[in-house]
Amino acid sequence: MAGTSSLGSAAVPPLEPDDHVRGSGPLVVVYLDLACPRCAGSWPRLCELPLRVCVRHFPVASKRPRSPALHLAAEAVAMQSEDGFWRFWDSLLADRAHVDDPHLWERVGGLGLDLDRFQRDRRGEEAAARVDRDFRSAIRAGATGTPAAFAGGLALGPDLEAELDAVALQGEGPAGGTGTPHL
Repeated sequence: MAGTSSLGSAAVPPLEPDDHVRGSGPLVVVYLDLACPRCAGSWPRLCELPLRVCVRHFPVASKRPRSPALHLAAEAVAMQSEDGFWRFWDSLLADRAHVDDPHLWERVGGLGLDLDRFQRDRRGEEAAARVDRDFRSAIRAGATGTPAAFAGGLALGPDLEAELDAVALQGEGPAGGTGTPHL
């Protein structure tokens, strides 16, 4: 399920002040594609676990052409509200059938955000730079597909859900050292 390899050239970057993090427990950095069916399928379980989850953007446009627009939209929402970001993010993964612009505008309106600002921000350089930063860090860390997750300096996989369960239970790193180190 996880999309990582041992071919990464760098460790997963440490948390940045603008990273999207929620929850408590061991830290897991997860690279997701908002248009990916496997990401959407894994998300509810991931949210149930006692983990501190940092989500980062990994839109795979070659497989899912709508993906970059969804990630830019999520960053535009974050520019107005971090709580709104999480509600927007959750809604996109929960309802992948309604992701064209009218549905995005409806979500933004439902969050009480400024639609004109959303439109400007999702087309702006700041959102694009943020999504690109996350994407590049995923590639350098060895992510080859989505979802891809890292805990305790190790790539999780191939059974991502089992390894996330183990991280939640053990407190750090994958069970039995089955992950791939990224030094």
